[in-house]
Amino acid sequence: MATPRTTPRRPDALTLEVVDLIGSVVARYHEEYEEAAAGHTLTGAQARLLSLLSLEPLPMRKLAQRLKCEPSNVTGIVDRLESRGLVERRPDPTDRRVKLAAATAEGRRVARSLQDSLRFAREPLAGLSEGERVALRDALRRMLSEG
Repeated sequence: MATPRTTPRRPDALTLEVVDLIGSVVARYHEEYEEAAAGHTLTGAQARLLSLLSLEPLPMRKLAQRLKCEPSNVTGIVDRLESRGLVERRPDPTDRRVKLAAATAEGRRVARSLQDSLRFAREPLAGLSEGERVALRDALRRMLSEG
């Protein structure tokens, strides 16, 4: 017995507005991030990789997964950052066959400077109450966990 096909319900106007606003926030964030990266003579991809490595050393494979790109691309980015003294390769203490990419002290300084220069999101968020920021954070976490 055939089941009736259900057509997806069209999103309501509020949902469409929220989606559009999220898109605008993401676009402005990326625009500012690219400008901040350029201020340090970095590409956006180099800046993102450096920011990840400033948190913890990572193997190339994991970097590629987090950046959603091919491992060969990550190798090239790490090579360029290493030639500038911002990143170094070191053996993984748990598996000597694996090399970790790690931010150098200068790389961490540049990553901090990049973060400090991103005012777009930080300044408007500071204008929200703590309760509003918590509600926004929780809503975003929920959206990401359901996606």
